[in-house]
Amino acid sequence: MPEKIFTELSQIFKPQTIKSEITYYFSLGDMKKTVRLTPDSCLVEDGKTVENADCVCKTSPEFFLKIWDEGYRPGLKDFMSGTIKSNNPNELKTFLAAFGRES
Repeated sequence: MPEKIFTELSQIFKPQTIKSEITYYFSLGDMKKTVRLTPDSCLVEDGKTVENADCVCKTSPEFFLKIWDEGYRPGLKDFMSGTIKSNNPNELKTFLAAFGRES
């Protein structure tokens, strides 16, 4: 199911929701994706295609679906327990907003 979401990202991207390029790296179990957002475009690539993404997100596919489909927003407890790991949690909010998923 997360694979389908990443396949559709470029179609549901909301242009002009970000001000400058941001790169994301998602590690969802065995699925690894790099997402490059600019103010006008969204590019999804398989695997890790950047050395240092602006935002790294590591979690289970199930937890990602809970965020994406159910509108759940991770809290401090989720980050402290390791359910979700990120070097830049604020940019995860930006990611969601870029696809109309307000945080």
